[in-house]
This record gives sequence, C-alpha cells and structure tokens, in this order.
Amino acid sequence: MHVMIIGAAGMIGRKLAERIAETGCIGGQIVCELTLVDVVEPDVAGGFDGMRKVLAADLSKPGVAARLVANRPDVIVHLAAVVSGEAEADLEKGYRINLDGTRALLEAIRSIEKYVPRVIYASSLAVFGAPFPSKIPDDYHLTPLTSYGTQKAIGELMLNDYSRRGLLDGVGIRFPTICIRPGVPNKAASGFFSGILREPLNGKEAVLPVDETVRHWFASPRSAVGYIEHAATMDTASLGAQRNMTMPGVSATVAEQIDALRLTAGDAAVALIRRAPDPDITSIVAGWPQDFDTARALKMGFRAEKSFREIIEVYLEDEMGTPAPSDGAPPQAPQHLRDAQDVTP
Repeated sequence: MHVMIIGAAGMIGRKLAERIAETGCIGGQIVCELTLVDVVEPDVAGGFDGMRKVLAADLSKPGVAARLVANRPDVIVHLAAVVSGEAEADLEKGYRINLDGTRALLEAIRSIEKYVPRVIYASSLAVFGAPFPSKIPDDYHLTPLTSYGTQKAIGELMLNDYSRRGLLDGVGIRFPTICIRPGVPNKAASGFFSGILREPLNGKEAVLPVDETVRHWFASPRSAVGYIEHAATMDTASLGAQRNMTMPGVSATVAEQIDALRLTAGDAAVALIRRAPDPDITSIVAGWPQDFDTARALKMGFRAEKSFREIIEVYLEDEMGTPAPSDGAPPQAPQHLRDAQDVTP
C-alpha cells in the first residue's frame, strides 16, 4: 500500500508518519511506500523499511496536485490547512489553502482514469455554528459561523459528491480539538485549551483568555492518529452518501480541565495559569459546539479517551516519558512541580 500524507509537517501528520514508520502498517495493512508532503519539507523521525519520499509543495499552486497523485497513492490523508484563527484573520489565504487546495486535489484524482483512492479529509467542529442543541447529533446541519468552518464545510460537501460519483472513496473526520498538543502554540483560536495544561506541566506560565465555564470537545493526539489509521482501511460501504463524521471525544469545561491538571500535578501547576480575558477569542469560542452524540462513529469502530484525566495521561506518557501507574492511581507529577511543592503522586 502507498500512503501519502499531505500536511505531514504538522503535529498530527508527523505523529501519523512516525506511527507508520514504527509499525510498517496503517489500519493493519502493510505500507510499502510513504510520501510525506507539506509547504516545508517534513522532518519526521524514525526509520521506514519501505520507499519513503519527502516533498515540499503547496497543494494550492497550479499543477502541484496532479504531480502528487501521478503515482496513484492508495490512501491520501489530507491534513493541510490554514487553522481557525489564521483563516479568520487572512480571508484570501484561508480560502486558497483550505478550499482551492482541496478542490485541486480532488480534481487531480478525477483526471486519472480508473483511479479511486481512499481519501481521508481532515474536517473540523467549526462546520457547526450556534444556535445548536447542547449535544449535537450525527445528522445535524452544517451552519458555520467562521471562514474556517465555511471552508471545511464546503470540503465536506465536495468529499460527499466526489465519493457519490465513484471518483474517490472518501472518509471525512471532524476532529475534536486535539489536546494536549506538544511543542509550541500554533495560530488556532483553540490553542489555549492545550496551553493551559502543557505550559504548567512544563513549569511555564500559561494564559487563559476565556471564562472557566467554557465547554468544548476534546481528544488526544494519540486518538487523532488512531482515527486516521482506522479510516484508512475501514469498510466504507455503510457510510453511504454521508461520508463525514464527528469523532468520539470528551466534553469538558475549562474548569474541568484545570481540575484534572490539579489532580495530576497539584496546585503548583494550576498557579501558573494567568487569567487574561481576550474578547476576540471569547467571541470565536462562543460560537463553537460543546458536546456531541457520536454514535455513528462509535458504531464504525472509532475510539477516543473517556475522561480528561486520560488525555493528560497520554501527554505525560507520549511527550514527557511519564507512564500512568497501572493501578489506576493519578499519574506522577513532573519532577519540577514536585520540587515546587509537596504533591503526592
């Protein structure tokens, strides 16, 4: 199987590539060729026994999509995007990357005779906009209130249409907000959800720009990779014409996030969170959904964490090398926090 990851320099793309390199498989099927693409050349750690190609390319530029699919990859993971805050600030860039790039990819696939690859499209909860019910069902209509959400909603509709026509075999994944994201903050409006946990766990101050009553839908980077692995080889016949699904996750308030941080790392970590209300971010977040009924995705075999404590444990294990205890006790706080105050592991 030949897998192409577009957006491989991003956090999810990098982790997916490293997972494939580690296991040699995706969704239980052997990967013999791996192509990694981004606007900057992806730097992915880990070896890979098969053929590996790394490319710097902008999908939205003329002719690029056609060159990328010329070798007919079996699975195309389309993660490339301008994230929410940046897409709202730069209208032209958001539509060029998020919409024009996606259409260019689908059209390039359509132009190749007898070529029907599995296309995994990274969508977003931003396709939903207020007013909506407290728990959004699978069949709820798309009413985005941001440019990013609009661009992703159009991409979802195109994925449905090209799949209906038999031009590709699409699976659209509406990712929860991925938390805790490793590394440095990106330009996503949702970045603070990770920051208020990641920074304190690393002994740094974090800024909280919204009220603690804000509720949102979350999953870990490990779950994000798992969604794609499952989507790569699942039986899509039962999806029918509706190819896009909201992924399972955890609904939690900011206060519940902070409580999970306190349980894990104590008051010393929580004390590093500085409240600094930001009206712009508050306005964007106010239009975001809070909870979902993901029965369809669960029935299809997608899985995620069941509590925010589990999400923090994934970060401690995957990014800080601190595995959670096997006896179910709270994971051990990082050493610098235990040094700062008495925190019982």
